[in-house]
Amino acid sequence: MTKKVVKIAIVILFTFLLINVFKKDVWEVNAKLLKQEVLNIGESEESLKLSDVTPFKWDIVYSFDPYTSKDTIYKTVGYMWDNISETVSEGMNQLVFINDEKVVCYVYGYPENNGYGIYFNSENHTELISASMLSSEDDLTFQVERKNSIIFLINN
Repeated sequence: MTKKVVKIAIVILFTFLLINVFKKDVWEVNAKLLKQEVLNIGESEESLKLSDVTPFKWDIVYSFDPYTSKDTIYKTVGYMWDNISETVSEGMNQLVFINDEKVVCYVYGYPENNGYGIYFNSENHTELISASMLSSEDDLTFQVERKNSIIFLINN
């Protein structure tokens, strides 16, 4: 009987570990959904609301300037989550979407690699000068531009 219990415990433990290894975090899942939505923007679209391409709820989105340190990002967002990267050059996107004070989407990388880029400037609502912030209640109309098969959403 004891060997049978040990085998069942091992199977349960192995199953639990296997599920956790392949489980994606919410910000990764939402980043893929956002990418799909942006890449499916019609050729005739010239402008759109950011909410039209974000298939998840969010309150605030931050755009971090190049070379912003991880500590500054964590301080701005309000907590540390998973592993993030610092942008290493101009032109990279580093966006963090927040809902109910939790990260729900994290976009990082070059538009050339992601297939899209989202850029905006805002009055700095934070004490940190390295981030722009938009609220879901702001005017979120973005111009759609296409360059070399890359879609850019720009709100100035």
